[in-house]
Amino acid sequence: MPKAKSHKGILKRMRLTRRGKVMRKRANRGHLMSTKSGNRRRRLHSKTTVKTATAATYVRLMDV
Repeated sequence: MPKAKSHKGILKRMRLTRRGKVMRKRANRGHLMSTKSGNRRRRLHSKTTVKTATAATYVRLMDV
């Protein structure tokens, strides 16, 4: 059976840490930043991990 192709959209948006966690960017960073407080903007800077239930699906789609 041929190798499964990896999902290019997932590869562009997510990445795996060395321990196998899936990291993602936070939402609400696109535009209209002036209405958001500085605290909120600073919190949105950081990346976060994907919840365990969906992480397994993303790892499978990454085809690592």
